[in-house]
Amino acid sequence: MKFKLIVLVLCIQASFVKAQNWDVNLLNKFNPNRGDESSSWKFVSNHAIYMSAATPLTLMAIGIAKHDQKLKQTAMNTGIALLGNTAITMMMKNTIQRQRPFVTWADKIVLQGNTSPTDYSFPSGHTSTAFSVATSISLAYPKWYVIAPSFAFAGATAYSRMYRGAHYPSDVLAGVLVGTGSAYLTHKLQKMMFNKRMDRRQKALALAMEQEGQYGMK
Repeated sequence: MKFKLIVLVLCIQASFVKAQNWDVNLLNKFNPNRGDESSSWKFVSNHAIYMSAATPLTLMAIGIAKHDQKLKQTAMNTGIALLGNTAITMMMKNTIQRQRPFVTWADKIVLQGNTSPTDYSFPSGHTSTAFSVATSISLAYPKWYVIAPSFAFAGATAYSRMYRGAHYPSDVLAGVLVGTGSAYLTHKLQKMMFNKRMDRRQKALALAMEQEGQYGMK
């Protein structure tokens, strides 16, 4: 039994090392590893959080100005999804505590565009934030001219984080799942709450009509 346990532990360690090597090798393909870092990817990477956070505020402002209830509801859903996404992302970062690739592999690989780490690596907060916003807007307005630019920006954000050496590919993949999942869950919960409100209103209206009919017969 003890021998089987040792073999199992060794297999798990070997699988982890293999997966880590795959992550690093793939990162090397995305990262330029040279001194001519693209200013475009740097701009996307540096401004993704600010642009994503400003989206629900902008939607709300436009919705109020145009008296558009759907737009205001979309802004609310996007903001709630962002808050949930941020909470989940930070909890995962502080629980898993994975170091940034330019910290772990500083002596073995050269990563272009790296900066001093401000938090942990897994999952990518920039990616989860961008995909949360893109998913929220696309669910509210499922048109190609909304979906295409939204996810194009989210995809560019995800790529820029690997291009600049800030995240492993697995960090980015996890960010995609967390961001998309938080937005989808918020959308579903909002629809459930809306349907319940409508059911209560319909039941109240039916009861009122029934009572009015009874009084009318008397």
